[in-house]
Amino acid sequence: MYSEHPYHLSARTNGRDWFELDLDQVWEIMSCYLHFAHYAYGVRIHSFVLMTNHFHLLASFPNGNLSEFATYFMRETSRAIGREVGRINHVWGGRVFRSCIASGLHYEHAYKYVYRNPVEAGACEAVEEYRYSTLAGLLGRQHVMIPLDEDPLLFDGDRTNETLRWLNTPVDHVRKEAVRCALRRSIFQLSKREGYSLESERL
Repeated sequence: MYSEHPYHLSARTNGRDWFELDLDQVWEIMSCYLHFAHYAYGVRIHSFVLMTNHFHLLASFPNGNLSEFATYFMRETSRAIGREVGRINHVWGGRVFRSCIASGLHYEHAYKYVYRNPVEAGACEAVEEYRYSTLAGLLGRQHVMIPLDEDPLLFDGDRTNETLRWLNTPVDHVRKEAVRCALRRSIFQLSKREGYSLESERL
């Protein structure tokens, strides 16, 4: 566990089924537990996006307690959602995927992948329109109770609009798949077999 680097964490529901609860309620539950985790575990939250059957979280763990946080977060959100729908079985299926992001360039690609997820899924046309994303809170479009770390990518001087254009620029399929696969590895890296190198897309 590398406490000096951010991580990408993701998990899907059992059987990849949609949540049996309204997404507004799921968002509220997840937000409450992320709020608590920030103060109880010292988690620095960079971005969070909730989808219909999974989530993406970019966060840092300066106290080196990623495993403790993940165990707590997955257990308690599963219990809370289960109570609301009268479900006994676990809400989450399988393990939490975690990937250490050890370079600024790789973080750029993970950041864009996370915030573009709703657009790629057809849930919205622009990243800033999606309701269940911390991006909306950072832009002042809605109140978000998740305590967020500073976002130098979004608030890079007066380049917020340029950053949004970058986030809303589609990614070619090869690059998108390369990032998706890299985020499934314990350390974000590209397989030599993929023969693909990532470069910065930002202006």
